[in-house]
Amino acid sequence: MPLFYLHGMPIGGVAIMLALVASMGGFIFGYDTGQISDLLVMDDFKLRFATCGDASDPGSCEFSDVRAGLIVALLSVGTLFGTLIGAPIADWIGRRWAMVVDCVVFSVGVIVQLVASTSWQQFAVGRLISGLGVGALSSAVPMYQAETAPTQIRGTLTATYQLFITLGILVAYCISIGTRYLEAGRSWRIVVGLGLIWPAILAFGILCMPESPRWLVAHGHLKKAERAIARAYGISARDEDANHFVQREVGEIKAQVDAESTMRAGWLDCFKPGRKTLYRTLLGMTLQSFQQLTGANYFFYYGATVFTSVGITDSFVVQIILGAVNFGCTFGGLYVMEKFGRRRPLIIGGVWQSIWLFVFAAAGTARSPMGNPPIGALMIVSACLFILGYAMTWAPGVWILIGETFPTRTRAKQGALSTASNWLINFLLAFFTPFIVKAINFRYGFVFAACNLAGAIIVYFFLYESSDLTLESVDDMYNDPNCKPWTSRRWVPPGYESRYAVAQDNKAKQQKSVPGATDAIDEKKGSGSDVHHQEDVLATTEGHQAPFANPSADNVHSKGASAVV
Repeated sequence: MPLFYLHGMPIGGVAIMLALVASMGGFIFGYDTGQISDLLVMDDFKLRFATCGDASDPGSCEFSDVRAGLIVALLSVGTLFGTLIGAPIADWIGRRWAMVVDCVVFSVGVIVQLVASTSWQQFAVGRLISGLGVGALSSAVPMYQAETAPTQIRGTLTATYQLFITLGILVAYCISIGTRYLEAGRSWRIVVGLGLIWPAILAFGILCMPESPRWLVAHGHLKKAERAIARAYGISARDEDANHFVQREVGEIKAQVDAESTMRAGWLDCFKPGRKTLYRTLLGMTLQSFQQLTGANYFFYYGATVFTSVGITDSFVVQIILGAVNFGCTFGGLYVMEKFGRRRPLIIGGVWQSIWLFVFAAAGTARSPMGNPPIGALMIVSACLFILGYAMTWAPGVWILIGETFPTRTRAKQGALSTASNWLINFLLAFFTPFIVKAINFRYGFVFAACNLAGAIIVYFFLYESSDLTLESVDDMYNDPNCKPWTSRRWVPPGYESRYAVAQDNKAKQQKSVPGATDAIDEKKGSGSDVHHQEDVLATTEGHQAPFANPSADNVHSKGASAVV
């Protein structure tokens, strides 16, 4: 039986479980990202892998810029290549088994790091191998979520992946503060070794979940696809053959699979100017690049080192504060991006983040924070307020846009190119940050402040407002010569007066398509539908079809989301 009904459609317990289990892929990435900042300042880690003047005194040990940059950044190199190969592997062996393989690869990298004794090169190579697994998961997990989850909660599940990334970062910080004083390598080996638990949870848990119905249909397993859809919607096995919704969904998926076989596009098609395809490819790559150039990973990768340099005696505590702000505010980000659209939060967020990075840099540049507690406190507050803005706008917003912006035919490849751009800039920042900080110190914050302002300007002049529209409508909007980015919020499909009217029409059609759903909704919500405007908008944003939409387009869009997180 369904757990509840949402906009006329049933939601089963399996749908909630697949969200939690699959999002462990995001947790794995967040945990691996969060741990490295604290490892670099742990005494035993420094004695083993840094250059020391006195082999028994960690205070005499320092990482060279090249060494610190490679230890941190090789994870991003692995993720870059893992992202590009993750989707083909998932197409070959299935979404679930691809995630199992990715977890094994990640675990191999963790083991290589654990057995490293004095060779920093071995530790760095271990992070490279783990990065391959993380990158592949970043393709397989959102692809699986998009193709398996009920349409009504698809967008929320995509954002759940980002939420679990922030949770992983916070957990890594908390574990590090508990192990930092342990001796004989246990301080950092426990932190790294616990990283084996998370892929084990994902690998075993995902095998208990249904396979992607789209993959099953593409490989001729129609009956298994019916069962997968029925499980996600809480429909029993004895009812699935007669259930109108299950049979309709399988039929739509099969029609799409047949249609896609005649419209496959290559990588070069992403750079053709027709129908603003090139425009949107460059826009997606630019937005993903500027998400990294906001400067958030400056604090996540090197935060402990940064706050040690401002005179903070316990940088671990500051890291936990930043991690908690990042995690907690991501919940707000889910609301902000649905309530206020895409353009406005990104523009305001870019300006907000720029202001606080300017304060951070100006304070550290005007007076040395060492021995000056008020300056150090101001810099910490500025960093927290920057993270608050980032977590509520640019962190979830860019990932959502990557799933909404591209046309069906090239969506998967454009998403992969955009994500690869994110990882590339991630690597460059992680590697070159030690060199840049050595040269300009806290003036580095001015660079990020300028990048945030540039990002806000790019959003204003080039990004179209895609909230509250089906993905087909977004494509039409980008190709409407009378629509400009700064007027796109007022654009509506032909035949509608507002985007709210589109949402209401979609809701009515959804309720009519499932027998008994209207009664179930009336029981749970009452008759005052206007007060549920936000929920209706959310349903539309997550891919519900408007009257003008291709009836099978929703599942094509599911595939299009495959490489966006």
